[in-house]
Amino acid sequence: MNVLASCCGPCFGWETLVEEPEDTASRPQVKLDALNMGLDAVIVKNGTRVCGSGAVLASAPIMQDKAYFEVKVQSDGIWGCGVAAEQCDLNKVPTTDKSWMLTSERTIQKEGTDVESVDEICEGDVIGVTYDHVELQFYLNSNPLGNPVTGIRGKIYPILYVDESAILDVEFVHFRNMPPSGFGQIMFEQNIL
Repeated sequence: MNVLASCCGPCFGWETLVEEPEDTASRPQVKLDALNMGLDAVIVKNGTRVCGSGAVLASAPIMQDKAYFEVKVQSDGIWGCGVAAEQCDLNKVPTTDKSWMLTSERTIQKEGTDVESVDEICEGDVIGVTYDHVELQFYLNSNPLGNPVTGIRGKIYPILYVDESAILDVEFVHFRNMPPSGFGQIMFEQNIL
């Protein structure tokens, strides 16, 4: 009957819904991008850890309305995480141009200018980052950290930078903390020719 319904169904108005399982293993995943990193930055752990010295962008921009990702401080040093435009200087640490960051200096920065001081962040802490094309908000172990950053325009990517033995891990899918309501993983959009 299923063969008959699939062959003749559309002609006679019979509709059969046959769901095929989605192959998520073959779908591209967002990770740190080896093509968009500082010369002395090092990416390891299948694109989820940055060490060395420099900055690195994620492999996909934030296109959806409400995106979330997490950064774990594995080893302290000089570091920062947040969002940046593609034109950001990835060899400069800390990044200042075209970037909006939470830094190891306990500050939230807008293009290199401190806008707010925050509580101390230690090794092992997990920083959540939400961005909805209006506000950038940081979370420390699920608790809001500072005030939202506004005024960010254009095509924006997640960014991490490290120096002086800092190591950061990033997670774009399997979060340690529950994202705020309505926020979810960054979607990887393939270019369709």
